Amino acid sequence: MAAEEAEVVSPLIVDTAPDTSGTAAASLAAAVSAAAAAARTGSQAQVSKAALAAKLMSLSGVFAVHKPKGPTSAELLNRLKEKLLAEAGLPSPEWNKRQKQTLKVGHGGTLDSAAQGVLVVGIGRGTKMLTSMLSGSKRYIATGELGKATDTLDSTGKVTEEKPYDKITQEDIEGILQKFTGNIMQVPPLYSALKKDGQRLSTLMKRGETVEARPARPVTVHSISLLKYQPPFFTLDVECGGGFYIRSLVSDIGKELSSCATVLELTRTKQGPFTLAQHALPEDRWTINDIAQSLKRCTSLLPEELTFKKSKSEPSSDQALSCGYITLRETKREDDTGIAFGSSEELFFGVLFRPRER
Repeated sequence: MAAEEAEVVSPLIVDTAPDTSGTAAASLAAAVSAAAAAARTGSQAQVSKAALAAKLMSLSGVFAVHKPKGPTSAELLNRLKEKLLAEAGLPSPEWNKRQKQTLKVGHGGTLDSAAQGVLVVGIGRGTKMLTSMLSGSKRYIATGELGKATDTLDSTGKVTEEKPYDKITQEDIEGILQKFTGNIMQVPPLYSALKKDGQRLSTLMKRGETVEARPARPVTVHSISLLKYQPPFFTLDVECGGGFYIRSLVSDIGKELSSCATVLELTRTKQGPFTLAQHALPEDRWTINDIAQSLKRCTSLLPEELTFKKSKSEPSSDQALSCGYITLRETKREDDTGIAFGSSEELFFGVLFRPRER
């Protein structure tokens, strides 16, 4: 039979900076051991799992996913993490909850459970880049309903007030939007991710505890336009900065029109350079390979100052772990550098510790 060679995994780099306490390197080392064990048992499926685990633990950067209505942003991250760990054959977060997590994942800006759209995710060292995403520009399409107010300022809450809206015209709405453009002051909603004594205000509200309204704070609205008005519903296109609440905006618009209003639909269409249409991965593409490709595309969109740079505080002895390749080939002899199994196959796994590049 003619000799055949199939590459199982391409070259990988895993950063083992001090802040990870060697967790990523240890996880990859375990994957290497698993690959060797799989080779001895002759299980190509196990070799593939070990290669996927190594690739997963090497991922670092930011990418975007499509958050649907329903789950909270935190719940969606847990779902993402479970899918990736399961694909790589690694323990789930639940099994590992009392141990230091081997896979670091975070998001760069909460979306309400009733909202959908772009959610920027950081993985590995990319979690350190999420602060800039919180303060960066975001864009939303929001549909509000005039004449109705709720305690959560959206359709998930209890109706607290109803007022007439029949005399409000499209010109009335367009005429007041300028008041909500630029640098303005905004009172955040009581049902929010803001915290008091370490607990979210929304959690305290759901418990029935008394929560005082936060003082108005400065926020920025880059642009706002009315896309559609079909009473009592109106649709806005809003681009804003960090810390801005669309629910508060819609409520304030209702008050400015001598009525009231609440959010019915909310979609984040853009966050930083990432758009819903072009960059947000749907759940059926939450795979290790798809995310690796997305990381490459998304990283190229970030400004240079956000890309990974070596911190001056990191000691010069830091090392990067380079995983060369895993190759399965058919052969009639055993190479000195290979691990032979069976009579005609061998596995090569190249691993090299090298100094970090300066």
